[in-house]
Amino acid sequence: MTENTENTEKNRYEVIVVGGGAAGLSAALVLGRARRRTLVVDAGEPRNAPSAHLQGYLSRDGMSPAEFLAVGREEIARYGVELVRERVVDADGDGEGFTARLAGGRTVRARQLVIATGLKDELPEVPGLAARFGRDVVHCPYCHGWEVRDLPTGVLATSPLSVHQALMVTQWSGDVRLFLHEVSESELTDDDLRRLAAAGVETVPGKVEGLVVDGDRLTGVRLADGTVHDREVLYAAPRAVPQNDLLVKLGAELRETPFGSYPVTDERGLTTVPGLWAAGNAGGFAEQVINAASRGYRAGAAINGELLFADLDAAVRV
Repeated sequence: MTENTENTEKNRYEVIVVGGGAAGLSAALVLGRARRRTLVVDAGEPRNAPSAHLQGYLSRDGMSPAEFLAVGREEIARYGVELVRERVVDADGDGEGFTARLAGGRTVRARQLVIATGLKDELPEVPGLAARFGRDVVHCPYCHGWEVRDLPTGVLATSPLSVHQALMVTQWSGDVRLFLHEVSESELTDDDLRRLAAAGVETVPGKVEGLVVDGDRLTGVRLADGTVHDREVLYAAPRAVPQNDLLVKLGAELRETPFGSYPVTDERGLTTVPGLWAAGNAGGFAEQVINAASRGYRAGAAINGELLFADLDAAVRV
């Protein structure tokens, strides 16, 4: 075998997974156990890095996101899955497979490609908010509601959908104020107002100018007029920014949602491009860690079946 042939074989895989979060690692685990030569390319930028713990994942409730990923990497390594800390900067498909180019210059090829790059959170531009995100500034009651239960709570309204968030939060706190911030009172419907009143949510008009922090603890929300409302928790919904550049480059059809553009997929995660898959938040906005892992598992199992029967059909044709 020549050196060029060795290099070619070294850079050839059955499956490449782009993204090493819950979805990507779960897909890789299934593929590794199915004895598929698999490469995970991970840029090391998990969405939930600001959080001290993840919740609602049976048997993993309370585990730190960093520990969760470390355990996942150890597990895929047991089955021969290769993981590189790199970024895919470009990719092409030719109908027979996919070629991915990494930031460091390496070019790799695979028969199937999984995009599990998730999404990024674009936080509201309120001074001091980003520094406390994942601590006492949170976004999801299912992720953080128990930990901040019964505390004086605020909800930052960045769209009329924030009314729904405020109503949900009342399951965890009986003291909730909705700071209208970027929403005018005229945008609230009669149903909104009736539900907010029934839930005991106070609406506070005016722009939020900043947070009040004392001893590394949120103590208040300050409005532009100088008024300070005592609050110990603030829910703020980030704007989801899908990381779908590779999907677009490879020709996957997208669907528009109120939370951005996501690929059209079947129930397994297969996009409209044969051999191209989307898992986790790369395929939709609302995937929690446990859901993302499930989507990765489903994609991994489906990919193994696709490869197996493609090879069998090819053998039959011969």
